[in-house]
Amino acid sequence: MHEGLVTLFLGGDVMLGRGVDQILPHPGDPTLWETYIHDARDYVDLAEAANGPIPRPVGVRWPWGEALAVLDEAAPDVRVVNLETSVSGDGDFVPRKAVHYRMSPANLPCLAAARPDVCALANNHVLDFGPHGLRDTLDALADAGLRTAGAGPDEEWAKRPAIVPLGAGGRVLVFSFGMPSSGIPKDWAATGQRAGVDVVAEPSAAAASAFAERLRQVRRPGDIAVASIHWGPNWGYAVSRSEVRFAHALLDAGVDILHGHSSHHPRPLEVYRDRLILYGCGDLVDDYEGIGGYESYRDDLRLLYLVSVEADTGRLVGARMVPLQARRMRLEHASPKDTEWLRAVLDRHSRAFGTRVDGGPGGTLTLRPPRAGERT
Repeated sequence: MHEGLVTLFLGGDVMLGRGVDQILPHPGDPTLWETYIHDARDYVDLAEAANGPIPRPVGVRWPWGEALAVLDEAAPDVRVVNLETSVSGDGDFVPRKAVHYRMSPANLPCLAAARPDVCALANNHVLDFGPHGLRDTLDALADAGLRTAGAGPDEEWAKRPAIVPLGAGGRVLVFSFGMPSSGIPKDWAATGQRAGVDVVAEPSAAAASAFAERLRQVRRPGDIAVASIHWGPNWGYAVSRSEVRFAHALLDAGVDILHGHSSHHPRPLEVYRDRLILYGCGDLVDDYEGIGGYESYRDDLRLLYLVSVEADTGRLVGARMVPLQARRMRLEHASPKDTEWLRAVLDRHSRAFGTRVDGGPGGTLTLRPPRAGERT
């Protein structure tokens, strides 16, 4: 930790099941119950048809590719990802769901290769294989020494933040919750007697007030609070007024960073009262290569978000983003042309919030907060 600063790596959806699981050293059962594809290995075939052969099995570091060196160089104090995959070799396919993600517990070293400090679990895939699969997931992550937030054997557990201690005595609190707008079934909500995830019904003033009370009960002076939220549609850049109001209310209540995810591509960014809002980080690791239908969004382009805040106040000091591209189920540095395309898109859609996205050194992107008189 640099003196006076805390740097966090915030990653979007990490989906290590299905095709990704099949190329790793210990692939699980490839059976799928999807409408058109019934074998997870077919997703590997689609990726190879798009970008070339993938060696099998790959090493556990393969899916992260060049991202690992970027993270090692950046040396963030805390690493947070949204793990959108059940980690289980058992459990039943949840009915009435179009897509199920499951990775073999034996492939968990792939997740550990990125050294996440917190895995947010309140999303629409962690219960794809029912309560049994969720229990397996929680046990596997705990056995690997990985902190989780957003899911648990009951409501109290699911609502607990993950707490990451910092060297100077401070802490980073990571709260994880999701909304039905992302596809989370309402009956996945944890209760006093039922395992599940922390589900917030809608981005309302009442929900923001309830969260503020939760934060007040656990926060200590000097803590940095992150709200990791799975919300909104898979595609599109629009942010609803209710989402904006909810995000602002959370920051007014003491949240320092809003880590949004669910969309398959990055969504706009905002700096509000010197705090960062990521409305949607986009996917980070998945098996989507070769799947057609939404090419205009360039979901093959991914971002590593590196956010620095003041250790004692949580105020944003700087944010840079490293563009990557998924090829052969591996992350590579994006080309200058693709980097500029992504910068222009994010800049255009973030302008409504007074925030601009500039090019940075070494092919990175940087955030330019609002100037005096602009929207905050």
